[in-house]
Amino acid sequence: MNAESKLIAAIPFAVPTSRWDDALAATLGPAELLLYRSNLLGSDLTVTNFGGGNTSAKLIETDPLSGKEVEVLWVKGSGGDIGSMKLDGFSTLYQDRLLGLEAHYSGPDDDDKMVGYLPHCTFNLNSRAASIDTPLHALLPFAHVDHVHPDAIIALAASSGGEAATQAIWGGRIGWLPWKRPGYTLGVMLRDFVAANPGVEGVMLAGHGIICWADSAKACYEHTIELIADAATYLNDRLAGRPAFGGRKVAANPDRAAIAADLMPRLRGFMTGARRKLGHFSDDAAALEFVGSVDFERLSALGTSCPDHFLRTKIAPLMLDPARLQDDAYLAEQVAAYRAMYGAYYERCRRPNSPAMRDANPVVVLVPGVGRITFATDKTTARLAGEFYGNAINVMRGAEAIGDYIALDEQEAFDIEYWLLEEAKLQRMPAPKPMVGRIALVTGGAGGIGAATATRFLRDGACVVLADRDMAAAEQVRAELAGQFGQDVVRAIGCDVTDEAQVEAAFAYAAREFGGVDILVANAGIASSATIEQTTLDLWNRNYDVLAKGYFLTTKHAWPLLRRMKEQGGASVVFIGSKNAVAAAAGASAYASAKAAANHLARCLALEGAPDGIRVNIVNPDAVIRGSRIWSGDWRKERAASNKIDPGDELEAHYRNRSLLKRDVLPEDIAEAAYWLGSDASAKSTGNMINVDAGNVQAFTR
Repeated sequence: MNAESKLIAAIPFAVPTSRWDDALAATLGPAELLLYRSNLLGSDLTVTNFGGGNTSAKLIETDPLSGKEVEVLWVKGSGGDIGSMKLDGFSTLYQDRLLGLEAHYSGPDDDDKMVGYLPHCTFNLNSRAASIDTPLHALLPFAHVDHVHPDAIIALAASSGGEAATQAIWGGRIGWLPWKRPGYTLGVMLRDFVAANPGVEGVMLAGHGIICWADSAKACYEHTIELIADAATYLNDRLAGRPAFGGRKVAANPDRAAIAADLMPRLRGFMTGARRKLGHFSDDAAALEFVGSVDFERLSALGTSCPDHFLRTKIAPLMLDPARLQDDAYLAEQVAAYRAMYGAYYERCRRPNSPAMRDANPVVVLVPGVGRITFATDKTTARLAGEFYGNAINVMRGAEAIGDYIALDEQEAFDIEYWLLEEAKLQRMPAPKPMVGRIALVTGGAGGIGAATATRFLRDGACVVLADRDMAAAEQVRAELAGQFGQDVVRAIGCDVTDEAQVEAAFAYAAREFGGVDILVANAGIASSATIEQTTLDLWNRNYDVLAKGYFLTTKHAWPLLRRMKEQGGASVVFIGSKNAVAAAAGASAYASAKAAANHLARCLALEGAPDGIRVNIVNPDAVIRGSRIWSGDWRKERAASNKIDPGDELEAHYRNRSLLKRDVLPEDIAEAAYWLGSDASAKSTGNMINVDAGNVQAFTR
């Protein structure tokens, strides 16, 4: 480590600017203006993190019962995100009833009780549950109120020098309140502070953000942006020319992406519990700055400060020694030690009525030189946990620039994490889909069967990697599926299954993007039709390269990832075979024998995989013509010629009428069988073949 590397300047805070569009705003009504303001604030990550912050407006509405005009508080509802919410994301409550709730309040011990009264204030039967922050908006006598948690503001709120910095920046225009958990008491404290300081324009809430107000939607938005910009500029002045976190101790490893791909499946395998974990890797500049710093271990051990950050990231991260990442015993020991630490924290802090201890596995894993890895039971939550810890890193950087970083008190952190109101929110959440936490890699993912199979797994909550030699086609399918199921859960990678380096790279990609692989669907294929005399060596080798060697290579490189799931219920391999693998076909010896080789490989692997909990099964389709790239090429003409029929509609009719059930076989039919074999519904099946061919007596396996 040289002096120059130690003195790399700290990453500055982004300074937001107004994005208000007067022309657009002029077309909007009062409620739509509130939504516009909220979306503008929430879509700017320099202003607030996902799901963080809340906005409100007190609007005049017509009471549906009395027909009279009444004042209604429109405020972001529980669990929403101001960046992406629609009008139905707001709770609407009678303002006079909210003010009347104080008759039921006798002190801080009533905070939870007061939440129970909020539904009684609902206006117009709105089903959107009110947020715990509703009193902060209701008890302030202002038309428009914003409460946000930008990193620059939290850096002030979580520093020993924060109150002094607030005074230095705004000189009394912005007040300061000490830490108090969100709820009715904080609303009362805020109201009373504003009443006692009539010239104040906003209040810093120690530990969790700023609240400010104005008389119009535009003025409130621009006031919020101005305050955040002021804080960011002040912090940047103090960070300028100095290294963050005491300077650099460990440089970024140029091989960090490969290290993460190797590390994540091993960590995932050790995180046993009720549900499997999905991973998210980040090596952004802020993460690398932090994990490679002198102060990394000291600050990491403190945990996060803002409740929004803490609820996503747990009491503290797991820190790993980058020199020992290849040692499975070390990794297992560290994960076990974290669970023991978390269990001890729970026992120290639990209340008589606390909910049962939740998953004790780490959420955030930090590795010097590598970056930040986060785990959760679904990909979106894992990604968001990483983003929230990124916010926490920014907060620590700024807080240390003006004083000492202050994390949440352990008991206070526990009381937030195991708050009965938070538990009630968790209990209201719908049950996860059956495949949430599973990762499937589908070769030939851009084809008819591959895309249908990916769709089927995604529909029940799995994450999917589409691997296909035609990257453009794979990307098109990925984009379509992302539009249907969300960007987080589907990826695409170019992969020729006959190229071992590309196959290895595809599984490393799956490991880095999601944390491993639970299900392999080996589907990439070709087809050819030729008599033995017409079959060239090139044609023979091409069939065996794709259908035999390709299946071998994909399974070989999937195997280490699949073995990691033994302690979590095992893993599954599904070969997409063919009717021709079990029924001889004239004029297709290269194709049929290569498919037979793949099927027998699957049976051999079923024997080999059983001790490690890896099931290997086969789906044998026949004549899946619709949506198939194979049947759109020469194979269609070749099979039509072999059967002496027209390659148009006659071909589909030929195969339909040839079947016992007289039905077309569609890609979705094969996908359903592949899904069943990949799911726990077939947990006691291995070495089996399922024919999905509408009935072909030649292909009967027994």
